[in-house]
Amino acid sequence: MIALSLAEIASVVGGQTHDIPDPSVQVTGRVVRDSREVEPGSLFVAFVGERVDGHDFAASVVEAGAAAVLASRPVGVPAIVVDDVQAALGALARHVVERLGATLVALTGSAGKTSTKDLIAQVLQRKAPTVYTPGSLNNEIGLPLTALSATEETRFLVLEMGARGIGHIRYLTDLTPPKVGLVLNVGTAHIGEFGGREQIARAKGELVESLPPAEAGGVAILNADDPLVRAMASRTKARVILFGESGEADVRAENVTLTESGQPVFRLHTPSGCSDVTMRLYGEHHVSNALAAAAVAHELGMSADEIATALSEAGSLSRWRMEVTERPDGVTVVNDAYNANPESMRAALRALAAMGKGRRTWAVLGQMAELGDEALAEHDAVGRLAVRLNVGKLVAVGGREASWLQLGAYNEGSWGEESVHVSDTQAAIDLLRSQLRPGDVVLVKASRSVGLERVAEALVEGTEGEVAVR
Repeated sequence: MIALSLAEIASVVGGQTHDIPDPSVQVTGRVVRDSREVEPGSLFVAFVGERVDGHDFAASVVEAGAAAVLASRPVGVPAIVVDDVQAALGALARHVVERLGATLVALTGSAGKTSTKDLIAQVLQRKAPTVYTPGSLNNEIGLPLTALSATEETRFLVLEMGARGIGHIRYLTDLTPPKVGLVLNVGTAHIGEFGGREQIARAKGELVESLPPAEAGGVAILNADDPLVRAMASRTKARVILFGESGEADVRAENVTLTESGQPVFRLHTPSGCSDVTMRLYGEHHVSNALAAAAVAHELGMSADEIATALSEAGSLSRWRMEVTERPDGVTVVNDAYNANPESMRAALRALAAMGKGRRTWAVLGQMAELGDEALAEHDAVGRLAVRLNVGKLVAVGGREASWLQLGAYNEGSWGEESVHVSDTQAAIDLLRSQLRPGDVVLVKASRSVGLERVAEALVEGTEGEVAVR
């Protein structure tokens, strides 16, 4: 974080200093909520959780070098005490962002946010110092913590914004007002909570509504291939840039193909020129993510050749997202188990089909959570798609939703041993260990709550396989 005194922080967040001998002491380290991450000069944020109360760690973090604790009660060590720790954290982030003067890029969407954020970060880092959301820390706590990790040298701040309801993104944009706003897509992730795709579009569109007008430099980057996203152009006063494979897109892809291993190749078109891209990532769905990143980079002054080079060299910065490991025996394990929704599940299955041409393929799939009344139909559809893509074997892991996956496959014509329903991750591991053959390709994917990454990790544990892309 940029250096601020404890007195200044107290003033910004409306707090009172307690047990602070010298309020001029500066916070020069990171702002953290995990006591294990404290370093000399840190500010430790004490949240009260369901199982752990951060205030209980106050003495130990100060002993480890923290300058003070941001707390909701006195803790017997240097502290800034506030009524609402979360609100105070947000106020501090807003203050720091305003002081920085960095260009803030915010993005949202139903699927692909983290992969696209990782691409944007890797492209912009070639131009200037860039800070970006680690993993998927895209909520009211993770977002301000990311913003507070910026320093005086930071020129681009790339923030992923998630939403579970109307008003969530508006709250996040109030904390960290973006100049460039990107909306990827409107799908069915969390549809059970929102109540329909139109409500999801309403929530995601809060991002473009927050942007400054065109004359003040505001830019809304919208997916030309998604009608609900494209319609958001009417909800912003910012300048609108379209990306996608549509001929009307300002930044678009032509001649899209896949390599034999399933990596996208395409011709990138921007308003300032064209260049060829061969990605290291797996799956055609990354073309849209790459175009979104290219549109952001172009608006921030990068040439088509610079963007294409960066996209061609970019990998995945976040775990368990199409993480490909090649085992010594020729088995390829694709760990995409961080999360799942219908759109990302279909994209992953298509990537598996492309990667597995001429090889035996396995789809180890589990529940897609938070689909509400759409859950049965969506799981059935994924099971059917696995059959249509000629996936060699579907392994549905878990309870009711997994049975729906297998039922969809069965009704599409998958009989005999082409699909199987197992009760848990250990049963899936045992099955795969007994039946995998050299050269097989295994996709592992489910919502985060299922914990299906344990299957992928068990398959590569002790094999000394090489991760193809990180």
